[in-house]
Amino acid sequence: MVGRPTLWIVGTRPSSISGSAPDVDPRCLCSRIGEAVNRRLIEKSVGAEADGLVLRLPDGEQRLSRSEARRLRDELTAALTGRREFVRTAGEHRPDGSYVVARANADSAGNAKQFRDFRAMERLYHRLPERFDAAAVGDAAVDSDAGAVSGTRRHLLVHHFAEHPAFDCELIARQPLTAAKAAGDTATDGPNRPTVVDPTAPTH
Repeated sequence: MVGRPTLWIVGTRPSSISGSAPDVDPRCLCSRIGEAVNRRLIEKSVGAEADGLVLRLPDGEQRLSRSEARRLRDELTAALTGRREFVRTAGEHRPDGSYVVARANADSAGNAKQFRDFRAMERLYHRLPERFDAAAVGDAAVDSDAGAVSGTRRHLLVHHFAEHPAFDCELIARQPLTAAKAAGDTATDGPNRPTVVDPTAPTH
């Protein structure tokens, strides 16, 4: 198994700023680097060259100076943050680790939905049934850590799930707006999740 990188401030215990835990979001690690540099928490060890950070990799350790740590922070921020626009929606990874869904080309953030991080949105998606509409998104959000989703934000999320490549689903109807997960991607959290009637199925 390939080891995970570990980062710590010189003079402190590795566990105090470790990035080796599997549940640590890389954006959080980036934020910690920024805090270490900006708040001057880097402690001096023996000699001036020891002032900095130590990055432990599977093939060895790399000592970073203060300026190198700043550069690494900036590079990580650039790689892990930014806005990506699709046809109807846009997703933005922010430096604090949060993820925001908004309308593409929107001048106002009035209809945006902010998640604590991208994983929170993924958990919401996995709570949705095989076929889901805006109402199902709202119901699933109530029981998740995504927080309440109301009004046009529900439709916004249906579109975003269908447009973002991380979610294997597509729109199957527009009235009402309905999406369907691909075969094999139908996991939900519990047997009583809401369902959506197939709009193309014949009614009796």
